[in-house]
Amino acid sequence: MNYSNLNPLQLDALREVSNIGAGNSATALSILFSQKIDMAVPNVDIIKFDKLLDNYGEDEVIAVLVRVLGELSGSVLYIFEKDVAFNIVEKLTGSKERHMDEMAISVISEIGNIISSSFMNAISKFINVEAIVSVPAVANDMISAILISTFIEAGQYDEDILEIETNFIGDESSKITGHFYYVPGPGALEQILKSLGIA
Repeated sequence: MNYSNLNPLQLDALREVSNIGAGNSATALSILFSQKIDMAVPNVDIIKFDKLLDNYGEDEVIAVLVRVLGELSGSVLYIFEKDVAFNIVEKLTGSKERHMDEMAISVISEIGNIISSSFMNAISKFINVEAIVSVPAVANDMISAILISTFIEAGQYDEDILEIETNFIGDESSKITGHFYYVPGPGALEQILKSLGIA
């Protein structure tokens, strides 16, 4: 099946599950930020692996990588633009530094872990399969370098990737905009879509 041409009804099914994950993330982030965080999933799509490279060009990004084990094996890549990431660090720590020191890595790792875990738990519970997430790793590099070192050299990924755009909004200083990418292992995305009645 050509997953890049899903119809609106099929995309709505993916968006419904994504909204559950975003809601769980918002709850956990509200506790972390000590304020109410609202959530929105403005866009859900399935893209080709090559498009992930095109989306960011040669810009440096800050990415959180989480391995997914179990029946939904693969990886989650949560990508922040650098300004967004440093604004999050400043909000939580008061630090105005604009480089990825140990404190910044710890903060971004925790945010990425919350979001990744919430989304994968929502998906796994919705379709009643097991998904276990690993300890997150943080990378600050061009997306091409991250993808080559993480996926391309290993060759363990499907061509189709689930992309979820996320907006978490508290006040303007704690706006979190990023992109969640589920890079599935062989057959995992097909299993999700079949369970949702899409494939």
